[in-house]
Amino acid sequence: MALSSDLSDTVDPSAVAPPPGAPPRGAAPRGRRTFLHGFRDDAPASLVVFLVALPLSLGIAAASGAPVMAGLIAAAVGGIVAGALGGSPLQVSGPAAGLTVVVAGLVDEFGWAATCAITAAAGVVQLLLGFSRVGRVALAVSPVVVRAMLAGIGVTIVLQQLQVLLGSKPAGSPVENLARLPEAVTGVELHSAVLGLLVIGLLVAWKHLPPAVRKVPGPLAAVVAGTAVSIAFAPGIERITVSGSVFDAVALPELPEGSWATAGMAVISVALIASIESLLSAVAVDKMHSGTRTNLNRELVGQGSANLVSGMLGGLPVTGVIVRSATNVEAGARTRKSAVLHGVWVLLFSALFAGLIQLIPLAVLAGLLIVIGARLIKIADIRTSLRTGEIWVYAVTLLCVIFLNLLEGVTIGLGLAAVFVLWRVLRVTIQVLPPKPGPDGMWRVGIAGSCSFFALPRLNRVLHSIPEGMDVLVELGADYLDHAFHEALLAWKKQHTATGGTVRLEEHGNTVFRDAAGNTPQHQEALELPLPPRANWQSGNVDDVEQLGLRSILLGVDKYHRRHADKVLPHVKDLADGQNPDTLFIACVDSRVNPNLITSSGPGDLLTLRNIGNVVCRPSEDTSIESALSFAVTGLGVESIVICGHSNCGAMKAVIADAESGTGPDASGLGQAFSSWLEHARPSHRAYLDGHPVAAAAAAAGFGRLDQLGMVNVAVQLRKLEDHPLVGPALAEGQLQATGLFFDIATARVILVTADGIQHLDQPAGQSLRI
Repeated sequence: MALSSDLSDTVDPSAVAPPPGAPPRGAAPRGRRTFLHGFRDDAPASLVVFLVALPLSLGIAAASGAPVMAGLIAAAVGGIVAGALGGSPLQVSGPAAGLTVVVAGLVDEFGWAATCAITAAAGVVQLLLGFSRVGRVALAVSPVVVRAMLAGIGVTIVLQQLQVLLGSKPAGSPVENLARLPEAVTGVELHSAVLGLLVIGLLVAWKHLPPAVRKVPGPLAAVVAGTAVSIAFAPGIERITVSGSVFDAVALPELPEGSWATAGMAVISVALIASIESLLSAVAVDKMHSGTRTNLNRELVGQGSANLVSGMLGGLPVTGVIVRSATNVEAGARTRKSAVLHGVWVLLFSALFAGLIQLIPLAVLAGLLIVIGARLIKIADIRTSLRTGEIWVYAVTLLCVIFLNLLEGVTIGLGLAAVFVLWRVLRVTIQVLPPKPGPDGMWRVGIAGSCSFFALPRLNRVLHSIPEGMDVLVELGADYLDHAFHEALLAWKKQHTATGGTVRLEEHGNTVFRDAAGNTPQHQEALELPLPPRANWQSGNVDDVEQLGLRSILLGVDKYHRRHADKVLPHVKDLADGQNPDTLFIACVDSRVNPNLITSSGPGDLLTLRNIGNVVCRPSEDTSIESALSFAVTGLGVESIVICGHSNCGAMKAVIADAESGTGPDASGLGQAFSSWLEHARPSHRAYLDGHPVAAAAAAAGFGRLDQLGMVNVAVQLRKLEDHPLVGPALAEGQLQATGLFFDIATARVILVTADGIQHLDQPAGQSLRI
């Protein structure tokens, strides 16, 4: 994103990292620090920034139609005042090209003295924003609008300075400058054009020169070279005119004459644009160092103070500038003293060497500004706008900034961006699909998104396209549903059923359809949960007993094909030729336990073995379990085995009932086979009675006897794995891990079961889980 109005290339944060052993750039001082702390790094960095800022400040002043010294006043004030009072330790402030179009318009309409008053008033507005602590709110501007605004400013600067480069006088608007371009080309002043093109060529080629040469800032080198060539070969070319030193240029502002409303809007425009550009620049600078982050409210106070002082002294508006700031970081600055010192150097130069400024030709500054303007138009921003679907916002904002003015262009851009957001947020996908061939075919209506009254015209058009008397399935996946949408859908349902048709509603979103009847609509939190139990989504749709059982399963398969098969396909297509699970998951057959759900796993992750009581048999006691263990450990090479019990387990109930019954085994009444199978779990009951430590831990956590036994059973099965001839050696050698889990159905929480205790896995926020 183009965040500033100076010459800029993308700065790699890694390239500006502090050297080993050095304190972080922008780090807050610790303990008592003297004024000289960091001076060894800040002083040379400030000189580099000064050399970059000097020619740019002169060029921006010339492009704004302001006195040339106004740019140097703003640079000095921006460095000293904003650097000392602002909230960004390494940001450098000064005049920026982003406001040249605004300032030029203000100078034409109100005059220079009144423009200074507007600048000071904008500083007061920024101070109020800073003291009101709304710094972060100022960032609530669509980035695409800012990018387009800067691109529009860039086009305006290029069209204006092309006139100067060709030896003509620039017109007041981009349209006029564009219309007069052919005339300027035919009447070109050769010396001006050559000097301007020389500067442009140097700036474009500068980054390709050897590193030793590039230690000199490109803009400074281009201006010095162009000036030297002009003195030698074009002594009569038009140059900058300066009367006296910077102190002679200091002038008190005057109140604007004419429409106070227009002046007030100008104040707001300057304040908002300067604030947004400064804050965006500060955020970008924060990414370049590892020190203290910017205090955005304090930064607004610093920028407001700088604009107040600059306006009162006859300077240009001040903003934070990303290029000077990036140069500051790259040059090794450590504290805000670098920005302050850069302002001091600007002030000293302006006071002592003002005569040198008059040697600079206007065509040289024009070439510099053309490159500045061109670099505000970033191809990367246009590509980003295309990818994100915001190209229309970018294009409209750009054109309005060029052909109307900056304030109107930004306002229209923000309005259009808001409309796009509203359209995307409130857009509802409504589609109707005719029935497939077959006796059970029905029409399907899919509705997804935020269902509000905005969607009613489309909803009615789609619903009334369905022929009368047809069977219809409405699949509603809404994250927002208001009363108007609810009423419209019910009204159509009543009308459609009156013609002999049927309407069935399936809800797949986060909202509940019936809640829209009498509650305030609100966006519901998105859920990652897979499918709810069939009883939830089929309730009210099963008309008779014949639709239960297999019919219910087939309805579920139908729903899977309609809504989920295409989404599952990408996850399973790579598993078509084989599986590679990392875990054998041994769980109870209880229908309430869903291994993939409680482990957030998907197809191919778990090899699942389920039996009554989630038990592990000893060798040769059960070939099914034995073969599953062998296949998992030897055949698939799983990395872990999980044994998962659960609360209110029927097997544990039966074990307790058999042990306490005076009528012998099979107290459960489920048959001899079931009772025989429980032999695998009875050792767990004996361990429970003997005071197993897991039982004590579960009791201390508030679990009843049944769930205590369920947890002890998990621990006992884990011990069986250690004694197993196939699994035990792998566990002992660390090639395999064994873990015990317990699913508490009442709370939907999973508990870790170890050999001697339990651990809750849903740790409070901020705590880490150790297993």
